[in-house]
Amino acid sequence: MDKQQYEALFDMAISREIEAYEFYRKVSERAQNSEVKTVFAQLSQEELGHKNLLTQFKNDPAKIMKIEASPDYKVAEATELPALSAEMKPADAIALAMKKEQQAVEFYRALEQNAKEPELKAAFANLANMELGHKHRLENVFVQIGYPEAF
Repeated sequence: MDKQQYEALFDMAISREIEAYEFYRKVSERAQNSEVKTVFAQLSQEELGHKNLLTQFKNDPAKIMKIEASPDYKVAEATELPALSAEMKPADAIALAMKKEQQAVEFYRALEQNAKEPELKAAFANLANMELGHKHRLENVFVQIGYPEAF
């Protein structure tokens, strides 16, 4: 893969992180429930951090570090995508965020599978693992909020 193709892939990934940042920020501004506002404000800041991290990786591929995969409980896959609304309950807000992280994991896994170079495969595997870590964290929060009797 030449430098232009490499940069184009990272530009696409950065664009998706900016999109996620904007989405979470707008939801946090419109949500009426204070817990939902807080969760989405935190998520928006995390996505901004992802964008900055990807920009560093794009500019210096040597900065890509190994990220271990988190356990995948597949809670997001078993949960329906709730409709976005200003009156969302906290569990629905977390479910929506879980689904977004699931999509990010799938995006990076697809890039990993299509990459030819071992370094690029490893980079996308690590990025998928990063998103899987966020999904894992959200799934834990979802179970605590949605099923408090389990704790």
